[in-house]
Amino acid sequence: QVQLVESGGGLVQPGGSLRLSCEASGFTLDYYAVGWFRQSPGKGREKISCISGRDDSTYYADSVKGRFTVSRDNAKNTVYLQMDSLKPEDTGVYYCAADPFCGSYESEYDYWGQGTQVTVSS
Repeated sequence: QVQLVESGGGLVQPGGSLRLSCEASGFTLDYYAVGWFRQSPGKGREKISCISGRDDSTYYADSVKGRFTVSRDNAKNTVYLQMDSLKPEDTGVYYCAADPFCGSYESEYDYWGQGTQVTVSS
């Protein structure tokens, strides 16, 4: 069964850090691009980061650039999103999704995780 499972979300104070994990099962993540999406309260889901499956090139939305880092560990079939200097506006449900390429649109991604909640609040 093809599955992506996110973990690592939680409640953190502003300025804090979290590391999200996206573990794949039922397929090999090595050659897939993995995107991270965020759905904030009252907003649509936005793509915030992606790591290519071909050359590990990365993409970051302006809202997270310099604070978030995406990486992958193929031996663990897992992609990570390190989130530092968190702000209240980073609050939302975070999803990972896999696709052959770092597509710009949700519809391009074949596999999705169930999401993990991140809350940044004092």
